[in-house]
Amino acid sequence: MNRLIILGFVVVLVAVVLFAKPFGKKDFSGARTSQLRCEYLRNPIGIDAVNPRLSWIIISPRRGEHQTAYQILIASSPELLARNRGDLWDTGKVLSDDTSQIVYQGQPLASRERCYWKVRIWDQEGRSPWSAVAYWEMGLLNSVDWMAKWISENDALTGGPEAAALPWLRKDFDLDRPVRRAVLYATALGLYQVNINGHRVGDHVFAPDWTDYHKRVRYQAFDVTPLLQQGSNTLGAILANGWYGGHIGNKGFQFYGKTPAFLAQLEVTYDDGGTNTVVTDSSWKSHPSPILSSDFMMGETYDAQREVAGWDKPGLDDGQWLPVRVRLEQPIELQSQVMQPVRELFELTPRKETEPQPSHWVFDLGQNMVGVVRLKVSAPAGTEITLRHAEMLKADGTIYTNNLRGAPSTDRYICDGSGLETWQPRFTFHGFRYVELTGLPEDPGMHAVTGIVIGSATPQTGQFICSDSRVNRLLSNIQWGQRGNYLSVPTDCPQRDERLGWMGDAGVFVGTAVYNADVAAFFSKWLVDVDDGQSLQGAFSDVSPNTTPNGLSGAPGWGDAGVICPWTIYQAYGDKRILERQLPAMIKWVEYLRQHSDSFIRDRDRGNDYGDWLSIHANTRKDLIGTAYFAYSTHLLAEACAALDRSDDAAKYDQLFKDIKSAFIKTYVTPDGHISGNTQTAYVLALKFDLLPDDLRARTAQYLVDNIKTNGWHLSTGFLGVGFLLPVLAQAGETETAYRLLLQDTYPSWLFPVEHGATTIWERWDGWMPDKGFQDPEMNSFNHYALGSCGEFLFADVGGIRPASPGFKKILIAPVIGDGLKWASTSYYSIHGKISSWWKIDGDKLALEVTVPANTTATVCIPATSAATVSEGGKPLDQADGLKLLQQENGKVYVEAGSGTYKFISEKPD
Repeated sequence: MNRLIILGFVVVLVAVVLFAKPFGKKDFSGARTSQLRCEYLRNPIGIDAVNPRLSWIIISPRRGEHQTAYQILIASSPELLARNRGDLWDTGKVLSDDTSQIVYQGQPLASRERCYWKVRIWDQEGRSPWSAVAYWEMGLLNSVDWMAKWISENDALTGGPEAAALPWLRKDFDLDRPVRRAVLYATALGLYQVNINGHRVGDHVFAPDWTDYHKRVRYQAFDVTPLLQQGSNTLGAILANGWYGGHIGNKGFQFYGKTPAFLAQLEVTYDDGGTNTVVTDSSWKSHPSPILSSDFMMGETYDAQREVAGWDKPGLDDGQWLPVRVRLEQPIELQSQVMQPVRELFELTPRKETEPQPSHWVFDLGQNMVGVVRLKVSAPAGTEITLRHAEMLKADGTIYTNNLRGAPSTDRYICDGSGLETWQPRFTFHGFRYVELTGLPEDPGMHAVTGIVIGSATPQTGQFICSDSRVNRLLSNIQWGQRGNYLSVPTDCPQRDERLGWMGDAGVFVGTAVYNADVAAFFSKWLVDVDDGQSLQGAFSDVSPNTTPNGLSGAPGWGDAGVICPWTIYQAYGDKRILERQLPAMIKWVEYLRQHSDSFIRDRDRGNDYGDWLSIHANTRKDLIGTAYFAYSTHLLAEACAALDRSDDAAKYDQLFKDIKSAFIKTYVTPDGHISGNTQTAYVLALKFDLLPDDLRARTAQYLVDNIKTNGWHLSTGFLGVGFLLPVLAQAGETETAYRLLLQDTYPSWLFPVEHGATTIWERWDGWMPDKGFQDPEMNSFNHYALGSCGEFLFADVGGIRPASPGFKKILIAPVIGDGLKWASTSYYSIHGKISSWWKIDGDKLALEVTVPANTTATVCIPATSAATVSEGGKPLDQADGLKLLQQENGKVYVEAGSGTYKFISEKPD
């Protein structure tokens, strides 16, 4: 009997555990939080924002997963957080579905303070477990926090025979107790790399990032605790000119200053709570390094025979080293690193080696890239090896360097004869696919060179692949162009003597950029540079940071990037703070345009007006372009004001937009819908910017198609029209024309360079022609992303993934399907998680599979004759889980979908 009672008790207990719902709150295994970030970064050190923003994503296998509440705990120590005590901030249970842009509102934060945090959520089923612990650490928030002084090499070195050699700087110091924690804050006027006890600090390639050094410098913060030891220690640094004192675009040299300087502050906390601070000051010493010269444009020269073993370690006899010079600099605002640094991203090995001339070995890396070459050779001491870089080859197989203009892009290495030697430049970069190696009597072999790809380490977020391999190569070219040119700032090109942050290029491409990569932090930094370049009158500079010696500014389409970029970042990431920060500059720009227009027409004072740059025999009127962009910036400004609940300003600028639109129609639009000049760009801008009467839009779109047909189904747009061309056609219902242009492979077209071996986007449609060879070398980059702004069409139209609300909280998935592609697979990792669409045509059937991330909803547009012809997961729409039929019209069925993956089959309409 007792055994039966015990057995019965066990059975009941198991049943309760397995089947009964627990009383009160419960944890559940279905959903969890992941990817906790602060100011778009994972566990950042050195945050200046006193009210930083937090975000996370939700992972769940269930359809319709949505957050109903959250709780954030932030503590000053991991021990407190482990006990669920948020002494800095405990939000309590907040009824909200927000998972991003959550503004910290806890205790005031001080310099150096580390904040440990975690989050849990509630959904329709209950409460999630706590997330893994994340942290951020505050930077040096006040100028009085800095005790370090700017230092540079000794004057005897700057004026002596070794003046070009980069300086080593070093400081020995003792730590008399075990170290609990140590943080190094460092920056430079120029570039720096810093070592502690012979070990590299950080993985940045170029630091600090490029800014207007007259106004601000970015500093970096590193946790260097593992690199220190009780007893003797050494801080060692090497300085380079970089953007500060080297060659920059358009023949600029020493634009900000002549000699680089270093600033560093090492703050040590001992196990017993005591502290020690080591700073740059007069106690440091300097000595010429083996880097005999280094410059972005010129290249780098290194003499391995001049290496000094242990220069950055304790115990060095530095009796021959000279004291540094302490620099008294004008007050410069020191701000923390707010974006991913420039890092090594990939390595490329050669695909082919040739010898087009005796002892001139040329290596083909197979991909036009940005970075440097890692060299591995064995040669006698004193052997000088020269590396030259090029994007293209001449017909005879030698490298083509004419288009580099004043950027020789030549690196040199002098061997020390120690055996197999490995070297790679530190403070230069080149744009190249081909490397020429000279200086050796024998073939060095394929192993001699490796391409080291560098760029700002913005995480990739977009993927697209389709049934046409040429289009896949096109997107690869676009992404490689962005990867190489998003290097600290969004440059135009990486190879010739330019490499500037051209506003026009950035503005036309940003819509593509936000799909390709997570550029929120990148643009958060660069838009400060844009503000710094704005004139007192309100004109945005043509390049940012502004390095034009005569202050070129106010150009239509270029200056407008100061409005277009922050608005695009807001749409992609739901970032209202960037709108708030940029709004005064946006208003100043629009008011500048108003003041420099006549009756709302920009027929004067347009700066260095570039027009529709590099259009093909189709010169759109520059005053028309200026007026159209005036209208567009004003419209976006009105939208920004509305988003920030500034209703009076929104109404004011909405009315200004209407006034400009009326003036545009009166001046440039004929009664039958033709646009003055009859160019593709004129029609595209009028349609895209809503500058037509509603009853003329269809007719104007037809004129655009007629123009394309007259051009043999080719485009003729330049920089300002190219990105809008395909989306405008798709929106107008001219899908077949859009696809015909996309898949066109004869000149001029996107696929023409692809057909001729391009691996990045060319600056010119005709950068190279089979019958003519190379274009004018004065302006002929083969890595220039602007004409690749069609990438947005692949994600937003072919893939159909678009934001229906800022930050993709609400999503529109509406693939535009046309002849020429049999299938397409698209994914975008939004701030809320992964969104994807895949479609395939099989006879008269269309398969469409979409994924909607947790805590979002999507409107899915399914091409179908009617809802009755659509199934999901083998079920009719009205029986499918997680879907709601919204409407059906014009061969399209619209459904609302909660989170999850859905598989639709429909009858494809004619």
